[in-house]
Amino acid sequence: MIAASVKRMWDDDAASRKLGMELHAAAHGEARLTMRVSSDMVNGHGMCHGGYLFLLADSAFACACNSPGPVTVAAGGDITFVASARENDVLEAIAIERTVYGRSGVYDVTITRPTDGRVIAEFRGRSRVLRS
Repeated sequence: MIAASVKRMWDDDAASRKLGMELHAAAHGEARLTMRVSSDMVNGHGMCHGGYLFLLADSAFACACNSPGPVTVAAGGDITFVASARENDVLEAIAIERTVYGRSGVYDVTITRPTDGRVIAEFRGRSRVLRS
């Protein structure tokens, strides 16, 4: 299921879609996205550049924190790189709401390589609901 609020946001998110990300689910503070690592995303060591991993996690985070409805933006985010991804790897990002307090929230995103279940990165995002 994809919440209507996320569908509207996703339709206008040229950056995520341009990188080939696919939105599979986003509702009730959770989201699931996938992305294939293209040759343009690989650094000089033959690994997926960390910026693309952050972008995948951030996009999943955005979908999760916007799924309840109010327009929500990132207040901050941190990522820990656990393992490398390579060209043609399909990566999955699963975002989960940990807590919401007032207009703020905390979300965790795990990026894995589903073919072997390997964790590639762990991301923690902090959100803030905009005043209307």
